[in-house]
Amino acid sequence: MGKVVRQIIKIDEELCNGCGLCVTACAEGALQIVDGKARIVSEKYCDGLGACLGECPQGAISFETREAEEFDEEATLKHLEEMKISSDAHRTHVSDHVMESPKAHSHAHGRFVCPSMKVIDRTNEIPQDELPDNTTHTSSELRQWPVKLYLVNPAASYFKDANLLVCADCVPFAIGSFHPQLLRGKIVVAGCPKFDESEIYLEKLAQIFRQNNIRSLTVAMMEVPCCSRLLHLVEAAVSASGKNIPIESVVISLEGAILEKATSNCV
Repeated sequence: MGKVVRQIIKIDEELCNGCGLCVTACAEGALQIVDGKARIVSEKYCDGLGACLGECPQGAISFETREAEEFDEEATLKHLEEMKISSDAHRTHVSDHVMESPKAHSHAHGRFVCPSMKVIDRTNEIPQDELPDNTTHTSSELRQWPVKLYLVNPAASYFKDANLLVCADCVPFAIGSFHPQLLRGKIVVAGCPKFDESEIYLEKLAQIFRQNNIRSLTVAMMEVPCCSRLLHLVEAAVSASGKNIPIESVVISLEGAILEKATSNCV
């Protein structure tokens, strides 16, 4: 595989103390401790999704966008087999701290099994709008994984010509009609503007807008004041991308009603 411009890990060796938490957090085996410092084994083993991000107590790990080898899943699986990493072996060697972390994930039969980390593109599937009268099942309108803004790859295939929904974490829980009313026909990324790092959101969104033709852009947020920051971040990211993308904002009440819809333009 050749080189492409993409997101990939960056390690500050001056800050790294070689604790190894990032090594156990990386499901692809892309990191090793060499001469007391964390180092990337090969660029093609790093998927750029950021499972190790936040695991470093020294703050030595970040991500950057640069020219790098493409992520090679087949080579990564072979690499994992050579390292003899299985779900049981991996679980045995991971510390209690990492095992209790929601970011920890495992492998089964050498395949990636955590849907929040595996890129899944279901955009070509036909929505099932009609269901038998005797079922209580409601079809999901979700057509891709991951959904967390921290984890998505800006170059993922599902962003191409996408109708994009940028959604605050609380919105799907607040509005009962989220799937048919807001998500249908859209690709979604979700995050919390209050508790997550704004700079990372801003850069990730700007990358998505720069690298893809976004056909429409919707921001869904709660009525609480802190949630409005999500719209400001999206507006700033559109401006930073140099694109002119109209933004539809949707405000949801705590009771799950749509309070307001508005459209704005950013240049």
